Amino acid sequence: MTVLGNLAIDVINGAPPSPGGCASFAGVALEAAPGTAHIVAMGEQQHHELFDPVLERFGSLVRLLPSEATSGFSLDYDDTDHRHMAVQAIGPVWTPRDIDADDPRTTWIHLAPLLRTDFPAETLAHLAARGHRIAYDGQGLVRADRVGPLVLDRHFSPELLRHLDVLKLAEDEAVIVADGAFDLATAEALGVPEILVTYGSEGCDIYKDGAVVRVPAAWRVMDVQTTGAGDMFTASYVAHRAAGADPRRAVEIASELVARELQKRVQVRSAPA
Repeated sequence: MTVLGNLAIDVINGAPPSPGGCASFAGVALEAAPGTAHIVAMGEQQHHELFDPVLERFGSLVRLLPSEATSGFSLDYDDTDHRHMAVQAIGPVWTPRDIDADDPRTTWIHLAPLLRTDFPAETLAHLAARGHRIAYDGQGLVRADRVGPLVLDRHFSPELLRHLDVLKLAEDEAVIVADGAFDLATAEALGVPEILVTYGSEGCDIYKDGAVVRVPAAWRVMDVQTTGAGDMFTASYVAHRAAGADPRRAVEIASELVARELQKRVQVRSAPA
């Protein structure tokens, strides 16, 4: 599989800028997954240096492309681990020309938009015309492309859904997409063959073939900032689906991986100085 997305400069709880975007987190999942995998991400050349640790860790798994902009976000976690986000900068728009220039050769493509404009409907149609199966992170449906406090709304084009094989939605995104409770009727109306709705430590619902199945989370990890958890989960899920795992097993594997990675963050934070 190939992951396509934008680089992001993250400022978490006022700390110095750190590497963000799916490219900075998906490598953890793809290292542990079977088959051939690649991550391709765009951002301004002048910002690529910030992502040197990502390249050093994952090597040829990750490739950075130059663009005229780099996405930027501030992320602040309160005492209840609730996250407040703001958009500092809007990243590049992937066009059919960008797809052909990169020329991904894998059957599965996972698109990891940070904002609604990252992957226009014409780019998704182009990927489908090339014969790719497309997974899509649903934050790209609901995140408005404007600088300032992050705005979530349902003003997305239905054309963004037309060529998707897998759609992943976090709980808050699912509520916005459904304009209320997300259920089987909503899933069928969206028309995507396979939809995941994640509920953090409460597990994940799989909507497929007119039915919904709840898969429990591997285990609960408390008091930890979760930046990148969704990227790791979805990249792992798609990689294992591409390798032939059924949806339930792919969710179980992805959930275990995310729980392990979050547990590592807890251990690092609690380690003596």
